[in-house]
Amino acid sequence: MKLMRQGKVKNVYEVDAHTLEFEFSDKISVFDKIIPSLIPNKGETLCRSSAFWFQVGRSTGMKTHFRELIPPNRMRVQRVDILNYANIDRKTTNYLIPIEVICRHYVAGSLWDRITSGDLKPSKLGFKSNKEVKYGDRLPEPLIEVTTKLEKVDRLLTKREALKIAGLSRNEYDEIVEATLSMDERIAEEVEKRDLIHVDGKKEYAFDEDRELMIVDTFGTSDEDRWWDWESYSKGEFVELSKENVRQHYRKIGYYDKLSEARKKGDSEPKMPALPADKIEEISSLYIDMFERITGESYR
Repeated sequence: MKLMRQGKVKNVYEVDAHTLEFEFSDKISVFDKIIPSLIPNKGETLCRSSAFWFQVGRSTGMKTHFRELIPPNRMRVQRVDILNYANIDRKTTNYLIPIEVICRHYVAGSLWDRITSGDLKPSKLGFKSNKEVKYGDRLPEPLIEVTTKLEKVDRLLTKREALKIAGLSRNEYDEIVEATLSMDERIAEEVEKRDLIHVDGKKEYAFDEDRELMIVDTFGTSDEDRWWDWESYSKGEFVELSKENVRQHYRKIGYYDKLSEARKKGDSEPKMPALPADKIEEISSLYIDMFERITGESYR
């Protein structure tokens, strides 16, 4: 097979004119940068988690690009084109829609950062204007946000910007939002059985040859989504059961602040340090445990 693309964490191979094969590696990235450390078992857990959710999506009538799982860490999918914004319009077919759709259910991560900085007012999230928003608060209703997909660093988009760069009609945009909300409802129902809280997550979509919407790439994993333990949450504790654990490590050692400052100034970005051996072992165990809690399946 021909290697078509080497991404941050997975490689994409050409099987034939209509099929691609994803190879999920043990690489890990945060803040749009690849960490110079491998996480044993990560690739397999993400591949199998993704296959699980594609099958769940199909059971609800959702169209997906998934074709088959090739153990331990590969899957075959329907091939779509990746196009520049200038080559997309409302008649284009069989292409990756160049946006990521983020659905948030709790106050956490970058959403919390924007609230505490004053960039986002509580009223914009459906809270009363005098509400003192706290980390971990459940949002009055899910918050849908859209970012770029094919740019070096993701940036938030307005609805108008998303429609323009992705070649979407308003009805198609609404269909994407509804598909995201529907899938998140199904995810929450599934993981609640194993005392997990689905905090937030991102999804990607494409149009097929008939311009019918299908969910693509990966979702519902420990990389794309944020998860909390229900028992800990009920005690006021927020135990990060996802890649957020790694992000917090780089925040604690000061790397994130240095990176953010360099990006604001347009300076060269600081080199990302490797993870300590004990942290690698911890994160590897986390990915295995979360695969089992997310899917209800045994890793071995």
